[in-house]
Amino acid sequence: MAKQLVLKASVFDFLDKLKKNNNREWFNAHKDDYLQELAIVEQFAESLLQELKTHDEIETLSGKDSLYRIYRDTRFSKDKTPYKQHWAGSFKRATKYRRGGYYFHLEPGNTFVAGGFWGPEKEDLKRIREEIAFDATPLRKILQAKTFVNNFGALQGEQLKVMPKGYDAKHEAIDLLRFKQFILKKDFPDEVVFSGQFLKEMSNGFKQMRPFLDYMSDVLTTDINGESL
Repeated sequence: MAKQLVLKASVFDFLDKLKKNNNREWFNAHKDDYLQELAIVEQFAESLLQELKTHDEIETLSGKDSLYRIYRDTRFSKDKTPYKQHWAGSFKRATKYRRGGYYFHLEPGNTFVAGGFWGPEKEDLKRIREEIAFDATPLRKILQAKTFVNNFGALQGEQLKVMPKGYDAKHEAIDLLRFKQFILKKDFPDEVVFSGQFLKEMSNGFKQMRPFLDYMSDVLTTDINGESL
């Protein structure tokens, strides 16, 4: 069982300072501060990974491996600030039979966990829509469950403004067939972030995604007749 690590407020203090001084000169002058806070976040990510492994099989090897770099890719962005103003990472589920992934985001006033399918491949999206069109009842049951609604509210993600090609605009599952992404998101206020239960609450947020992820995994590893691919 993972130690109940309490995240230190200093990891947000650094982000607050970075937000006011998002330039290379300031960052280089405070590189030691950054590395000190990064070490704390790495330790937290490792504890979160160990918690996650108690209820799912994960391919990601370590908390350190899960973390994204703080350096922004500004090549194709109008925003040329060089550094991200949050800490974030993701965990990959193990084997081809466990689809979807987990994401965590630490930022003052905007901390959350998320999971699902951010950018489904063309064939995966086609297969998901095929299953929804055939029978949306199992997915609706998951999305309307009290536990799901209490944790995530509703399914999120980019949607088409019109029906995808090949489907009737009057289809009873029009609301689900329009999705291009399938994302679950649970927010945490700052007072929870620095509580002794935060690690458990994040892990539980991931755990509550399982019915949805397992449904999608079943769909994406079988054909329309339910035969294994």
